[in-house]
Amino acid sequence: MRRLTELAPPIGLAILLLAVWEAACRLLDLPVYFLPPPSAVAVALVEAGPRLAASAWITFGMAVQALVLAGLVGGGLALAVSLHPAAERAVRPLAVALQVTPVVAVAPLVLIWAGLDHADRAVVALAAVVAFFPLFSGILTGLKSADPDLERLFDLYGATPLQRLWRLRLPSALPFALEGLRVAAGLAVIGAVVAEFVSGSGATQGLAWRLLEAGNRLRTAEMLAGVLCLTLLGLVLNAAVGVIGRFLLRR
Repeated sequence: MRRLTELAPPIGLAILLLAVWEAACRLLDLPVYFLPPPSAVAVALVEAGPRLAASAWITFGMAVQALVLAGLVGGGLALAVSLHPAAERAVRPLAVALQVTPVVAVAPLVLIWAGLDHADRAVVALAAVVAFFPLFSGILTGLKSADPDLERLFDLYGATPLQRLWRLRLPSALPFALEGLRVAAGLAVIGAVVAEFVSGSGATQGLAWRLLEAGNRLRTAEMLAGVLCLTLLGLVLNAAVGVIGRFLLRR
């Protein structure tokens, strides 16, 4: 009952906004290609459901691959530089520079390097670049956030660097890493979609390609249905990270 009480306000607001949207479209007699009502979006979602579901699965798979790749590279790099302050000072500016570089600027280069016949590899690589920094920064911050009193206790008992890392710093970094993973999960979906838009190729057949296809044919309702699918993908990834986080932190 408490959970239902918490969900009631957002659900009620969503229903109210959809009702206002529907009423405005009908009262103003807006063209369907300009702004379709929610009922038309629902019909398009049903009619284009199989195509959108197949494309959503492709986009979801590429986003998950990018998230895993970003976790391996970002986590491994954070572990490596956390052991050497000089290495951290050298690597952090490069990581920040990678984060602030627009993905649309480097996407053509990555597509050329991956090969036009392997556009999916370019999409995964670009999505991993977008998701890299939150994981790297979160894990590195967590590794440096161990309790100073416990650090001194490990010094007192003569712990080796490996013991200190495994028994103290990694458990301390876990909440930070999970928060970085939560942010990176949403960015991986965004990166995959933007990369597919920039590639301009239908080889991947993800949701971005469906959006481009619907937009070129002025099927606005189908475009909004695709955007809804993208939102659901982000929510699913975010919820999965939340479940994993609760399981790990409970242990």
